[in-house]
Amino acid sequence: MTVALDILMTASLWEAVLRIATPLIFGVLGALICERAGVLNLGIEGIMTLGAMVGWLTVYWGGDLWTGLAVAVLAGMAMGWLHAMLTVPLGLSQHVSGLGITLLASALAYYLYRLWVEVGDLPPTIAPFQPLAIPGLSSIPFLGEAVFTQMPPTYLALILVVLVAWFLNRTPAGLALRMTGENPHAVEAQGLNPHRIRIWAVMAGSGMMALGGAFLTTAAFNSFFPTMVQGRGWICIALVVFASWRPGKALLGALLFALFDAFQLRLQTVVEGVPYQLFLMAPYVLSILALVLVARRARVPEALMQPYRRGER
Repeated sequence: MTVALDILMTASLWEAVLRIATPLIFGVLGALICERAGVLNLGIEGIMTLGAMVGWLTVYWGGDLWTGLAVAVLAGMAMGWLHAMLTVPLGLSQHVSGLGITLLASALAYYLYRLWVEVGDLPPTIAPFQPLAIPGLSSIPFLGEAVFTQMPPTYLALILVVLVAWFLNRTPAGLALRMTGENPHAVEAQGLNPHRIRIWAVMAGSGMMALGGAFLTTAAFNSFFPTMVQGRGWICIALVVFASWRPGKALLGALLFALFDAFQLRLQTVVEGVPYQLFLMAPYVLSILALVLVARRARVPEALMQPYRRGER
């Protein structure tokens, strides 16, 4: 118990928590926007993989890091457009389309990587983002080291949480998006086009998902390999339910999973005689328990996964 408390009281742990949570924050915000508009996007795993490759490749070819993130967003939006076209106007199964997008985007990322990048004994690398200390704030004891010495995309992720919450709850466009996921007929009665809203929501959400993947290759690591997303997309889908489709709780869920992950990595170095596989599975087991406890009270958007056809009720 003393060892665990000592680990929890270190600023380096909480610095790692924010870093590990960053791709999850991007991913869960993207999934949340899609689902608040009524579309389940199971393509998130593939979209994050494609975003990771495209963002890295842009920098590898000479672009700057922010350009890499922007290109990743465009690639994610393209995959989101494809998913939206299949599920919104055509009304195809969102589950089947989403899984197809995951397979397509993952395979496309690996194919393009092998086509355009010469891989030797060691994978090629780029110069990734470096930690950015916020003047004044970074000197605050404990909090400064934990929060205000992060990489720039991490600050962007935290800003996006605030912006998405403001957009959904304080703007007419956000109200229209939320109503499209609850009652698209009421949206149509107001003279708006639910199909158009859903398409743009899925594209915007998919762009955020791709940002989560791009963070892995331009900040957390400096190279690309096909399995680097490692199920983070599926974790984001679960975190949306944990968050009850609210951005603030989505941030909390991402931080909670990241805390479990960062904590088990440090426990492995101080606890002997325990198979490391038990430590690796601990974040997922604890996340499942938290999800079960919270999800029973979550209210699903009424029109989620329900195809909308104009004039039908």
